[in-house]
Amino acid sequence: MNSEYFGLALNNLRKRKLRSALTVLGIVIAVTTIFVLMSLSLGLKFAVAEQFRALGTDKIFIYPRASLAGPGTGGPIQLSIKDVNVVERVSGVKGVSYSVAAPAKISFEDEIRFFTVIGFPFEKSDVFVESGAYKSEEGRVLDGGDEGNVMVGSHYKHNRLFSEPVRARDTLNIQGNDFEVQAILEPIGNPGDDRLVYMSIEEMRELFNIPNRVDFVVAQIESGQDIKSVAEKIQKKLFNSRDVDEKTRDFTIQTPEELLSSFSGVLNIITGFLLAVAGISLLVGGIGIANTMYTSVLERTKEIGIMKAIGARNRDISSIFILEAGFLGLAGGSLGVFFGWLIGEAIEFVTVRQFGTTLLQTQTPLFLFLGCLVFAFFSGMFFGALPAIRAGKLRVVDSLRYE
Repeated sequence: MNSEYFGLALNNLRKRKLRSALTVLGIVIAVTTIFVLMSLSLGLKFAVAEQFRALGTDKIFIYPRASLAGPGTGGPIQLSIKDVNVVERVSGVKGVSYSVAAPAKISFEDEIRFFTVIGFPFEKSDVFVESGAYKSEEGRVLDGGDEGNVMVGSHYKHNRLFSEPVRARDTLNIQGNDFEVQAILEPIGNPGDDRLVYMSIEEMRELFNIPNRVDFVVAQIESGQDIKSVAEKIQKKLFNSRDVDEKTRDFTIQTPEELLSSFSGVLNIITGFLLAVAGISLLVGGIGIANTMYTSVLERTKEIGIMKAIGARNRDISSIFILEAGFLGLAGGSLGVFFGWLIGEAIEFVTVRQFGTTLLQTQTPLFLFLGCLVFAFFSGMFFGALPAIRAGKLRVVDSLRYE
């Protein structure tokens, strides 16, 4: 393609600045939307992957099949201590921990709130703490001999769940009983997790009258063992002990890789749907480009005739108009990428500062910038193709007579 075409195309757009600016607006909106959605989607995938990497690759997670009652509410499908003992005896399992969850009335400085409390066995705290990647920001993580104490998520200190921030050694009243806060945990990034309270499972069972129920089991495998093989052994043992089979199974076993794959699948579906919505904006912007190019062809009919009269071929005329449409798309794409980056950064700042979550962070790799720009350029060319072809097919005599 002749390099002079680029100069002619740019010069024609400069002569029609206002129309060009209005035309690219639709492309700006579309590319902005696409850039924000993609950067947030990539950021969410990265955050989820980081959390699963923190769990390690040697954990197997077991929990009851989902029911309408929801986790931690004592629905019809439950695990029990018997199931924990079965898992513990499976060959290849190094250690097992488990937990129970329940909504609780929590008081602090005469203020009452309702949050979820998690109970876990202190004698198995190593596996539990490692499975959740819990780290203490203030105080010490709960361990054997710490009955009467609790540890709380970061929101209690940083996000003002109460009027005053909760600190280590403060007292929380849970279900009418006082507990000293032994540790404030570092942020996990999920608001739900960062509002949890953790205590001894024995005290939990007494407070909430949960004598045998287990909501979640985590098994750590021995070094050198194949995690899928151990997971299959656990499944077979639980099938026998719970008297179920593949069709009637009432529990779920997942490895970190399977959990990550499930999350990624859901994220891809959500991202695809949102991008389809953004495609509507792109269609509107593309129609604007096509309309502008058709108008430009009409205005410059005589100019096209003169160009043909001095030797310009059909493809020369079409190439100039296609490039103009491409440059309109590229201009809109450039602005869209810029505004998309600003909006993404603003969303990340607000969610981290106001909601204490790192899940809505953005990832803006170079390929995202370049991909959006290339996409916008070729989208402009696509929508400008028909008017460009029409311009190339105009007859010389008719064009020169056009007023």
